[in-house]
Amino acid sequence: MLIGLNAVLFGGFDAETAFRCTAMAGYDAIELSALPGMAEHITFEGWRDEVPSLLKLSAEHGLPVSALEVANPDMGVLSKAFEMAGALGCPIVNIGSGGPADDESAWAATIENLARAADAAETAGILLCVKAHVGLAVHNTATSLRALAEIPNLHLDMDPSHVHRAGEDPVKALGEVANRIRHVHIRDCKGRQGPPGPPPLQANGRGDIDLVGYVRVLHEHGFDGPVNLEVIGARELDLLQCQTIAAESRGHMQASLQACGAR
Repeated sequence: MLIGLNAVLFGGFDAETAFRCTAMAGYDAIELSALPGMAEHITFEGWRDEVPSLLKLSAEHGLPVSALEVANPDMGVLSKAFEMAGALGCPIVNIGSGGPADDESAWAATIENLARAADAAETAGILLCVKAHVGLAVHNTATSLRALAEIPNLHLDMDPSHVHRAGEDPVKALGEVANRIRHVHIRDCKGRQGPPGPPPLQANGRGDIDLVGYVRVLHEHGFDGPVNLEVIGARELDLLQCQTIAAESRGHMQASLQACGAR
């Protein structure tokens, strides 16, 4: 498994700082997010001009771009995202499904859009991964399995915090979808409330999720893709706070891999 960090944690700082701090914390890779207002190290408007400097930072710090996160599943956005990913040498684009949760009348339109996106990603040589996300059409294990059954070339971005907040045990749920997972967003969560909580409590080991067991099950199923820490809501934190979360979580991830014999 490739231990990485989603640069949204350093969304309040420039790209050089995000790469430098990610490397200093000992990560293997970095995930970039095109999330307006949250992480703008790469933007849809200026990405062609931004890619050369990002590739330079990637080489200087020894951090390949393992994934690109795009919240919006709109095809107009995703067509640019696939180009961006290709230019960065990045194999994965992560999205949410869109559509409302538990609304059967909207399900067909959501699936139709995801199927178009998966076909376009496949043509571009990109793996499109959808995440079960609280409040969206795909929001738990059951809806993940349903979407994956209907779209054979769609893959899963597994995030234990969302499954946990959907009322499930992420470790038990993992085995049901393991053969379709190509990316993992990992973070902890205290409680089962809507948002994942303040950034420090999203650090691995600070919450209620059995992330050691979660990594063990990933290893048992032969998962060898990116596992990227995704801590949101940190844009107003100072650099020391962000770096503490990054370093603490990386240590937990490394220990989890060692505990199950994956490293």
